[in-house]
Amino acid sequence: MSKVRIGFVGVGGMGQMAHLRNYVTIDDCQVVALAEVRQETGKLVAERYGIPKVYADHKAMLAAEKLDAIVAPQPFQNHAALLGDLYPAVKFLLTEKPLAVAPEAAQKLVAQAKAAGCTHMVGYHKRSDPATMYAKKTIDAWKASKQYGKMQYVRLTMPSGDWIASGFTGLLNAGDKVDGGLVSEYVNRPKDEAGGAKYDAYVRFINYYIHQVNLMRHLLGEPYRVTYAEKSGVLLAVESESGVAGVLEMTPYRTTIDWEEAALVAFEQAYVKLALPAPLSSNRPGHVEVFTDPEGGTPVRTIPSLPWVHAMRQQAINFVNVCRGQAKPPCDAAEALQDLLVATDYINMRYGK
Repeated sequence: MSKVRIGFVGVGGMGQMAHLRNYVTIDDCQVVALAEVRQETGKLVAERYGIPKVYADHKAMLAAEKLDAIVAPQPFQNHAALLGDLYPAVKFLLTEKPLAVAPEAAQKLVAQAKAAGCTHMVGYHKRSDPATMYAKKTIDAWKASKQYGKMQYVRLTMPSGDWIASGFTGLLNAGDKVDGGLVSEYVNRPKDEAGGAKYDAYVRFINYYIHQVNLMRHLLGEPYRVTYAEKSGVLLAVESESGVAGVLEMTPYRTTIDWEEAALVAFEQAYVKLALPAPLSSNRPGHVEVFTDPEGGTPVRTIPSLPWVHAMRQQAINFVNVCRGQAKPPCDAAEALQDLLVATDYINMRYGK
């Protein structure tokens, strides 16, 4: 097969450092064009990464280029105004998480993608970390074999920490300002009786913790519902479709330098522990510990050595494989919608409807 022709819509901080620098080093694809409203910055980025065409906006790029796929690392509040233009133009699209701000906007995007025949992969990069991939394979095997009993519990701990991990070193910025731009979903911000506090808490939650909302479903392997929302915002409890209990601990403590995100998936006679690195760390996978203690057998603890591939790079590889018809998206738009519904239920339970 020929290389996948990719266009970029936006090369800001995440666009350059989390996405573009990975795609330009993958053999099976070629970044042939980028659209950036900061035109001088766009030219600098194109020169550094050897991208032949630069356009002032996505509409100009779509009019001039024949693309197989688009990577659009935009702020999620821009998705509702932008993605309707992109879906009809390509068969494959990748954006950052979450799918949108409001569930209603997300539902519209899911329908638009389906109508256009576009596969929209949402960038929940934690699913692409080699450690998560190893853990998920192990968990699914145990569920199928039942050799260690039933899955009983999932705990995710997500302290606030240094998520950048020097990942913006080398970021290009010509200092030019955005001229115009997209209409954000924040423009018509709904008000509530607390003067906007509930809505602000919702937006903070979907910006920071939506990764863990998504990872919870991934590890459980099935949908779940919110059962408890602690009022200070530290604890969220859930129950899966089959009755498995889960908790999300949101910044029970903070770290100023390190990143200590962790997961525990417990079965009756075994568990998997997962530790994930900072989102922008490079060439560093997560860490997995597998413990089994079968009835009448010998307890065994295994810590696999994983390849030196970070989650953002593996996500880019996974997206190219999706474009080549070799894999399904780790998370598509339809599933990403569920994260916003969970977030809405959580905020309503915490603050009241």
